[in-house]
Amino acid sequence: MKQSRFLYVLLCATASILFGFSSPDKPKKATWIWQAELIDAKRQDILGFAEQNGITTIYLRIDRQKPFAYYHPFIKEAHAAGIKVHALGGHPAWALAGHRERMLGLLDWVSRYNSGADVTERIDGVHLDIEPYLLPEWSSDQAEVLRQWTANMKAFVEQANREPGLEASADLAVWFDDTPVPGIPGTTLSEWMIDSFDHVTLMAYRDSVDGPNGIEALVKDELGIADALGKQVLVAVNAKEMPGQRHTSFFEEGPEAMDRQLDLVAERLGEHPSFAGTAIHDYRYWKSLGETETPPIQPPTHDKPLLGTYVWHADVAISQADEILSFAKQEGINLLYVRLDLEQPFEAYRELVGKAADAGIEVHAMGGHPIWALEAGRERMLKLVRYVKAYNRSAAPQEQFRGIHLDIEPYVLPLWREDPEGVLKQWMANIEAFVSESKEGGSLATSSDLAVWLDRFHVPGDPDMSFSKWMIEQHDHITLMAFRDRAEGPGGIAAIVQDEVRFANELGKELIIAVEMKKSGEGDYVSFHEEGKAEMRRQLDMLSGILAEHPAYTGNAVHAYEYWKGAKD
Repeated sequence: MKQSRFLYVLLCATASILFGFSSPDKPKKATWIWQAELIDAKRQDILGFAEQNGITTIYLRIDRQKPFAYYHPFIKEAHAAGIKVHALGGHPAWALAGHRERMLGLLDWVSRYNSGADVTERIDGVHLDIEPYLLPEWSSDQAEVLRQWTANMKAFVEQANREPGLEASADLAVWFDDTPVPGIPGTTLSEWMIDSFDHVTLMAYRDSVDGPNGIEALVKDELGIADALGKQVLVAVNAKEMPGQRHTSFFEEGPEAMDRQLDLVAERLGEHPSFAGTAIHDYRYWKSLGETETPPIQPPTHDKPLLGTYVWHADVAISQADEILSFAKQEGINLLYVRLDLEQPFEAYRELVGKAADAGIEVHAMGGHPIWALEAGRERMLKLVRYVKAYNRSAAPQEQFRGIHLDIEPYVLPLWREDPEGVLKQWMANIEAFVSESKEGGSLATSSDLAVWLDRFHVPGDPDMSFSKWMIEQHDHITLMAFRDRAEGPGGIAAIVQDEVRFANELGKELIIAVEMKKSGEGDYVSFHEEGKAEMRRQLDMLSGILAEHPAYTGNAVHAYEYWKGAKD
């Protein structure tokens, strides 16, 4: 600890001894719920899980488009179970002055909500998750971002303090204990944030308490500061799968190992008056941690590049398995998206899936239609999921589908031109249902095709969230339809996928980049039909080099088997 920090903490410690401060009576245990829609359909599941796991605080993301009454039943039942509910919001851009009003709008919403709610239905606090180091501006002018961020936080806390009984808290990265606050000599960002908020939740994302890079070592400075200031700190761990960063999550170790380490956290850090408890990020991943200890299959995370293709004709998949697999081996294909005819018996697909597995090729069941984005098409979509799950239950392990892949392109519907936001809302609800149904009772990988230009659309009601980023977050992987015939240059593949690659990197998700081999009427630049197989390979090799540093980039796919097979050399 630097000398200035030591003197600062020493003075604060002296003050705390003279005037005293209280530590929490009972350790808190918190989790995040990022999907507001879950508290309706899954309310009893959430509260039962909370009771079973001793959760005392829920950070619940607020969808401000939903009516106030939507939140009443969940909050009332949570309070009856002794659980506090804090409104959750945040985006990296909320650190910037231009987004301050958006951030303060969350407090305005909570104020209006609480003023009209029964005492049993009121929100207990507001919790921010703002990670500005994900912004491009962070690398170009960190000091300016910090100035704007601290000004926004000051405005937020001042407004929150005007709401009686409302607790203000924030997530905080553990490495800010060496980051100075611009304009306040001798004060680190950690000190400033801890002093500003009622409590902070330290994102100590490691899978072990011990060691020089363990949880205890990462949080010791912040706990010392909070002890001196009489503030509370929650220590958070991660349950989300983090490919390439396994030490930052308990995904690999499972729930029992996480519980043991959290017990050790409480034992080691409990001597600090500021230690208020622990938090687990987040509910969905935490719950899945227990559900996937012994799954029938695991969603693949890939340590080698993928090369995939689409088999659109179910009759071809059934009758020409050997021909498909011969072509796959010749081209180095290790991923097949295979469209299913749900009227066929399960036996129809076992030859292709089983032989593919023997050859080291994953097979994902595929389906899709533009109308599957609409509520009216949801049951048709879920029928595919139920068919695949029933098939897998009847099949030997090597004959099981490894995932389900959707191709839904609602922008070809007339309704898209009339009401794109309405279509997006229905599409999002259907995707949530798809992922939930696919993961229930197993661990099928979920994926979807995504047009590159959808990053221009935001999530309805949340202008800070790109629709493309939302889609990437929901799935195990996204196949990005980057239909161009060159890797480099303006308008080339690498240029048009840069936002999605950044989103997937941030979210720890896998991204497959697809190219077109079918003749296109949209222009010669869209497809490799004119150039042929060899040029496509050359451009994909070039793309692999350009994107090699991005952990999210998992490989490529070619649309589609029939066009690729018949393409000129």
